Amino acid sequence: MSRSQRLLDLLQTLRTHRRPVSGAELAQATGVSLRTLYRDIATLQSQGANIEGEAGVGYVLRPGYLLPPLMFSEAEIEALVLGSRWVAGRADGPMAAAARAALAKISAVLPKELSEELENSTLLIGPGKVLDMDHVDLSAVRATIRSQLRADIDYGDEGGRSSKRTIWPFALAFFDQVRVVVAWCELRQDFRSFRADRITSFQPLTTKYSRSRQSLLKEWRSRQVKAADKN
Repeated sequence: MSRSQRLLDLLQTLRTHRRPVSGAELAQATGVSLRTLYRDIATLQSQGANIEGEAGVGYVLRPGYLLPPLMFSEAEIEALVLGSRWVAGRADGPMAAAARAALAKISAVLPKELSEELENSTLLIGPGKVLDMDHVDLSAVRATIRSQLRADIDYGDEGGRSSKRTIWPFALAFFDQVRVVVAWCELRQDFRSFRADRITSFQPLTTKYSRSRQSLLKEWRSRQVKAADKN
């Protein structure tokens, strides 16, 4: 087991105890000697963990501690690398840049052994063609979703027919070649999915829709599950 994984295990063990727990119990739970346990406690404290206590009394992790990037396991690092590489290669420009920046920040604060794992990850994303999305700004779509605003769009369907819609966008789905805006359509009074490459105009409005995006997403997911069960 790597040292980083050991520290993560210790931190998770502390999280399960609301009252002080003895060093001996922590050492047994994490499979290390008492001397190593004391060193690991000191390391976590130096990294910002609010661990109170001392030898012979016990230790407790106070609320409010945010897990630092160095506490990722090797498997979690691989998942982050794979996901970030997919976003960097498949998402729109701002989102792709954000994925690369996030990965760089994580790499900068990782201990050497895990930083090398990140840099040398053998999990690769295969080549793929993403359709041109220049006519719709997905950053604006995401901002509209976060603000729960209604939006006016011009949309062309598969047959080339154009229509104007007022929608309540609440989700944005990313596929290998297309992105899809999931929304409630005021015209159809139902959920609809709009391919981003067919939205020729997207104009956020100043009025919010009457339901929360969480409730819309929950109902939409419920319908998807029911539809899948019928098939």
